[in-house]
Formats: sequence, structure tokens, C-alpha cells
Amino acid sequence: MIGLGTYAFFWQHSDEVPDPLSLVGAFEATKALGVDLFQICDYAPLESMSDAELTDAAAAARDLGLTIELGTKGIEPARLARFVELAGVFRAPLVRSMLYSPETRPSLAQAEEWLRAALPAFEASGVDLALETYEQVATDDLVGLIERIGSDRLGVCLDPANVVARLERPRDCVEATAAHVKNIHVKDFAFARQAGWVGFTYGGAPMGEGLHDYPHLLETVRPRERGINEVVEHWLSWQGDAETTIRTEREWTRRTVDYLRSTS
Repeated sequence: MIGLGTYAFFWQHSDEVPDPLSLVGAFEATKALGVDLFQICDYAPLESMSDAELTDAAAAARDLGLTIELGTKGIEPARLARFVELAGVFRAPLVRSMLYSPETRPSLAQAEEWLRAALPAFEASGVDLALETYEQVATDDLVGLIERIGSDRLGVCLDPANVVARLERPRDCVEATAAHVKNIHVKDFAFARQAGWVGFTYGGAPMGEGLHDYPHLLETVRPRERGINEVVEHWLSWQGDAETTIRTEREWTRRTVDYLRSTS
């Protein structure tokens, strides 16, 4: 299933624009594009909402016919236990996370201990935990950790754009994780020369114009056959003013959704 995530609304949610988009506003914008999945990922207000606000947001998503996934950073057992609870509120089948949070950087041994403590709640609730590929943890280490634990509810959120900063190749990341993928973050990426030809900037690109070999990912991971959701997000830099940035963000979203539909 194609989905949108909060990173597809990064600037629209931000305080850099005159009228930041609410979470329910993002739900409505998602539905307006004919998309039925939304991933609330690294959305700080989620963790400070009252029970009533959470219930209202979940009800709004259901009224729109949206499936919700959740996302956080970190694998401390208390954090993951809270997100199992939130998954119950939103009827979310999946929680995406990363090994490190802003406060914690566990060793692989500590990560394994924490995950083994947290996973029984995921297994009992029927919720998947997908750990994202990114530059702070080697892909081989992440895969090895998942294989050692061996839970059917534990897998990978595949984002091959992230690993380039570790000097890993996106195609290698895709191939190494394919058997364990439970969720995909979809964005294109490219390098651009900085002014004066001194170095490069690595950032987002409109889908289909960058370096991401998405056909290779589709062939290798087979998300449509395996029921793995493809969640749209962007690395869009500020475009000089709020109006241009919001317009560009929306256009990139439309373009990526159209790209995914054209490859189905």
C-alpha cells in the first residue's frame, strides 16, 4: 500500500510557515490524494497529547478510512511499551524505530537485551517493529541483530538513502535487508556541487530524477507481493520562502505518489 508520512509534510507542520498544518490536516491532505495510509513518524506532539486528543486523532483517521502506522526514535523498553499502547489507540499494525534515540546510544548487546524485553508485547498485540536503516548503525550489524533475535514481529524499515552517509551503497543495503523488510521509506536523493565546486551537498531530489534505483528495490524486495507498505517522505531543503517551500513539498508528494502508482 502507498502511504504518506509526516516527513512528507515536514515544512507544512513546521513553525517556519504562517499556519502550520495539524495532524488531522495531514490526514485530510493524504486522503485528498487518494492515499489510505499515514505514518505518524517522529512527530513530537504525539507524545504530549492527552488521552482525549489521541482518541480524537485516531477517530479522525478512522472516519477518513486511513490506516495509521507509528514511528519513534529509540528502543528503550519503556519507549517501546508506550508505542505498543499508542498502536492500540490508533489500531496501528506497525511501529518504526531506530536503535538510537536523542538520549540513548546502546551497544549492540544492550540493544539486543532491550529488544528481547520489549518484543513480547509486540508479539502479543500483533504489531510489527521495523528498525530503520541509517548511517549511525552498519546495515550488516542491524541485520545481524534482527537475525539473532529471530522474532517474526521484528524487521527492517528500509531507507537506503540514509546509509550513503556511512559510505554504504544503497543497492547493497537493499539486497542485505530484503528478507527482513517490513516497511519502506520512499524518497529520491542526489549529490549537487556546492558553490565554487568545493565539495558536495547530499539531499533530496524529485522522485525519478535522483540516484535511487527504485526498480531495483521493487525487484529485490517485492513489496507489492509481500504486502509491505511504501511510505512517501522527502529531503526537501527550504526554498527561500514559505509559499514556495509548501508548494514544492506538495508537488514532490504528488509526483512520488504518481511514480509509485505508475510502477504498480
